[in-house]
Amino acid sequence: MHLNPYGEYAVLLAASLADDWPSDRAGIEARSRAFGITIAFRETPGDHARTRDVIDEWLRVVDAESESERAELLNAVMAATAAYPRLTDHDDEGWHLHYRDGTPEQPAVLPAMLRAVISVGTALHVSTRGMSRLGRCAAEPCTHVVVDVTRNGRQRYCSVRCANRAAVRRHRARP
Repeated sequence: MHLNPYGEYAVLLAASLADDWPSDRAGIEARSRAFGITIAFRETPGDHARTRDVIDEWLRVVDAESESERAELLNAVMAATAAYPRLTDHDDEGWHLHYRDGTPEQPAVLPAMLRAVISVGTALHVSTRGMSRLGRCAAEPCTHVVVDVTRNGRQRYCSVRCANRAAVRRHRARP
């Protein structure tokens, strides 16, 4: 079963940006392309800083202390996003939904487009997979984001390395 690819790639993109912030706008655009965003972006002054604000806003959703707080924060972000769902057919992908502004004649602004994609993608991810499928790595002192896309919904670590490190610590802590 393939659940919600729109949500998955958008949330994984947000986590990637949060955990390894690009040094410039070109890096953000390259990362977006690596996660499947193919549309063109209109360049505007301050794109790099405004996109960082989008990611910081998303991290507040990640760090929410309860499901209802996560939903409230995410709903506020989506309410403030001017994009609306639309059918589109581009890049030989076939007809599909986009939750972002922009047309070939008037490309979307990078931070606004990422805000729409990430907020709707996160909402789709947590509503179809579970509200607890987003958080921080359980291996201290790591603070990377964990986007749980596993079948059983038990991913607690951002990487195999962190999972192994935590297992070694637990083993060494035994009496």
